[in-house]
Amino acid sequence: MAFRFTVGRKIGSGFGILIFLTFIAFGTTLITITDSRQINDRITNLYTPSVSALQELNILVVRSKMLVSSWIIQQQEHEDKEKLKKLIKEEYPELKKRINELVGGWHKEDQESISSIFNILDGLIADHEYIMTHLNSFESYQDAIVVFDVKMMVEDMDGDVADKTRNVLNKLSILIEAQRAQSTQKNKEMLNSFSFLQNVVVGLGVMLFVGGILIAFFTVRTIVRPVDEVKQLLLHMARGVLPDKRIKGGQDEIGEMSMALNRLVGTMKLTTEFAREVGSGNFESYYKPLSEEDTLGLALLKMREDLHVNERMLENKVAQRTAEVVRQKAEIELQSQRIEVFYKQVTDSIRYAKRIQDAILPPDSVVKKLLPDSLVLFKPKDIVSGDFYWFEEMNGKVLFAAVDCTGHGVPGAFMSIVGYNLLKQITSKNQETSPARILDELSKGVSETLHQRNYEESTAKDGMDITLCSFDQRTKELEFAAAFNPLFLVREGEIFEIKGNKFPIGIFLEKEAKKFTNHRLQLEKGDVIYIFSDGYADQFGGVKGKKFMQSQFRNLLLDIHTKPMPEQKRLLDQTLERWRGNEDQVDDILVMGMRVN
Repeated sequence: MAFRFTVGRKIGSGFGILIFLTFIAFGTTLITITDSRQINDRITNLYTPSVSALQELNILVVRSKMLVSSWIIQQQEHEDKEKLKKLIKEEYPELKKRINELVGGWHKEDQESISSIFNILDGLIADHEYIMTHLNSFESYQDAIVVFDVKMMVEDMDGDVADKTRNVLNKLSILIEAQRAQSTQKNKEMLNSFSFLQNVVVGLGVMLFVGGILIAFFTVRTIVRPVDEVKQLLLHMARGVLPDKRIKGGQDEIGEMSMALNRLVGTMKLTTEFAREVGSGNFESYYKPLSEEDTLGLALLKMREDLHVNERMLENKVAQRTAEVVRQKAEIELQSQRIEVFYKQVTDSIRYAKRIQDAILPPDSVVKKLLPDSLVLFKPKDIVSGDFYWFEEMNGKVLFAAVDCTGHGVPGAFMSIVGYNLLKQITSKNQETSPARILDELSKGVSETLHQRNYEESTAKDGMDITLCSFDQRTKELEFAAAFNPLFLVREGEIFEIKGNKFPIGIFLEKEAKKFTNHRLQLEKGDVIYIFSDGYADQFGGVKGKKFMQSQFRNLLLDIHTKPMPEQKRLLDQTLERWRGNEDQVDDILVMGMRVN
């Protein structure tokens, strides 16, 4: 059999060349990316953590020098002494362990350097412990010889502590620069790999472009042009036109298709006239199939036999279905009207419930009167809310609370009414200002109101989380107690979290209800207090649709705490809405803040 350069071989040859060039480009790219990824992994997992850890060690050494100096000065118990103990017992061993885990990937000279640094540091820590041991009581500070000895170790330029600290810091500085230089070198290697990849891709791109043009020219000449002629004929037939022009056949598959199409056109002309007669309703028209295998001709004959009967049956079915559609449409419209009425009734009821809930919340004028420099950000998820805030003035103290009831919407709103009434009743009846005792009574009241006896038998697992504060404006003393939710205190640029009890209001977890803990804080001028529900931190959003999280919430409060309270409220709301984006609000949101003046 003579060799034929068929369409498949033509297309296969062209694609083979393109695939070969593409494979070269892909292989080169894959190798370069693999090498670059390995370099990047080494930078990310070794050099960058190493530099960070060494910088932390550098700071730790400086802090240790400051704290041991403070130890010598402070005769009484002082927080710096606790910090020094923690540095020696916890921070230094943990940081040393972390650095030793990274050392395996360092150069040998860097490993020797860090080993030398740790040897000096161990000696420096031993000196610190020596000082702590000899100055461990008030009487030891009265011993002039001991005091002079330790001061010479720390303050004299040639003292053991000063000399070792200076030596460690110098060695650390050199080691940090060495790690940075290695990271920079790896970055250069990665950039060189990408530069090589760029040159290869450009070269192969030029080859692909030129080869593509040649292959396209050959394809158009031998494949596309004949296919276009066949296409034009088929387009005419698709419009119902049977052309008189015949296509010249070639030696490949396209030529064979052209000849077959010419035969098909002739066949279609023979059946067109019969189809026209049947289509016009002439069921008596004559037609003879071209052969026993003429599927179209046989189908036309069968169609002629069935059309008359089917035409009448179709008319009956159309009439029946039209009547059914009209009936279903009327029924759907009636149901829609009923749903609209029901929805309006439910919505009106909930909006009226919101008016009742709004009425129990203290207005801004009352909040500003009791706590002039304060903020309340309140954003219900639904029309009504399971969160609420509460204020009361009693015995010269201002009581205020942030309350998060179980659920949100209507169920949460019912619980908020129960909680508000119980708080009002407890404080009015007992004139109680101790937050812990108020929460004990509140928990008891919720359980009795909801007929809860124990957790297993109760069908209502309802309760509430709360942070309740009592602030004496004259003495600046703050008492508070909390169920789950904490309290944040911002003082001198640092934020502190004081946690509440880890059980809620109103649910018996044991035979006897647990007692809440009362905390006392002596506040100072400029301190800022924040209490809140969990709705803000639990809001989904951001680029990846994740929770805002309490850590990010803490940082936000720390960033804005110096601003005026109205500006803080605006920034809290703006930040939340920007984070939420197109996400739905997942829970009620309540944030309260107070500045001590």
